[in-house]
Amino acid sequence: MRLAIAEAAKGDFPFGAVIVREGNVVATGRNLGVTNNDPTAHGEMVAIRRFVADNPAKELKGATLYTSGEPCPMCMGAIVWCGIGRVVYAASIAQLSKRLGQIMITSRAVAEATPFLTVEITGGVLAPEALALFDKK
Repeated sequence: MRLAIAEAAKGDFPFGAVIVREGNVVATGRNLGVTNNDPTAHGEMVAIRRFVADNPAKELKGATLYTSGEPCPMCMGAIVWCGIGRVVYAASIAQLSKRLGQIMITSRAVAEATPFLTVEITGGVLAPEALALFDKK
């Protein structure tokens, strides 16, 4: 999670993500929405795109994604379609909504609406550290 928060500190908005497979970091991403003029360039999406640029997408199955903020519905949808088996996030959507606009659909709600995949979700890990990045922007 500390790596995801470090990525977030470098983003256009303070969101960062790290994908881990078999104990190894295989991709990182930070929010590049402004830099890339791409509103879909969330940290999770950037990490996924970086991974699949050099690896088969099927190798994401069962991976863990660490992210400084709970995945939005777009990112959680991509996580599901990639078959990522575990998501660990810092700040929740409810916490983030107090700092910027959020679609109020949790990652758990998306995961529970996905009958073909089980995604383990753990939230609140180092949330104060992730939220503190908003005070620096």
